[in-house]
Amino acid sequence: MLHRINLEHILFLDIETVPEMESFDDLDDEKQALWDQKSKYQRKDEFSPEEFYERAGIWAEFGKIICISVGYFNFKGDIRTFRTTTFHGEEALLLKEFKNLLNSHFNSTKHLLCGHNAKEFDFPYIARRMIINGIALPYKLNLFGKKPWEIPHLDTMELWKFGDYKHFTSLKLLANIFGIPSPKNDIDGSQVRQVYYEEKDIDRIITYCEKDVVTTAQVFLKLRGDELLDDTELKKV
Repeated sequence: MLHRINLEHILFLDIETVPEMESFDDLDDEKQALWDQKSKYQRKDEFSPEEFYERAGIWAEFGKIICISVGYFNFKGDIRTFRTTTFHGEEALLLKEFKNLLNSHFNSTKHLLCGHNAKEFDFPYIARRMIINGIALPYKLNLFGKKPWEIPHLDTMELWKFGDYKHFTSLKLLANIFGIPSPKNDIDGSQVRQVYYEEKDIDRIITYCEKDVVTTAQVFLKLRGDELLDDTELKKV
């Protein structure tokens, strides 16, 4: 089934998120109370709301997107390339730029979006942050009224589940078992907040995010039984 999909019709993506504010104290009283309520089940009695706030980037209501990295295949005869680029900066602007890409190049019924655990995280997070920023949803993220088979989303974690809905497999683990160079050779998701707010090194985060996009594409190729990409086929736009 996967072989029926034209690789050039897929936009691979990954996002990085952080808490909307650098610290819990920067929130107003109402937002602090709402964070207390929202995080209560997750943190239980192990952490105070303030201590747990460094994880707020997981929730679209309390976090924000700092970059969206995308990648896509291009074929010219027998020459295959995989091109990556990243939208970053002020959140509303990067979301509009990403939407423009979807509307101009990945907007037909044949086009698909693909990420790892993206159906549970990346896709809904982007959609929620667009609505919060007053941006109308592009066709590829507007799922209202769509039947399951009409949703133009692929998820490498879901593909690996083979119907086992309780099974979670990280991108790093899939990379390991498939012999793909690990994308987690610098930072991981738990360190993004620190690198962004304390080190102020967005370039390091972008590199990390783009590696995840390449790895997701590699996993997809492996699931299809195709040859993996080599370094000569990777192009940064």
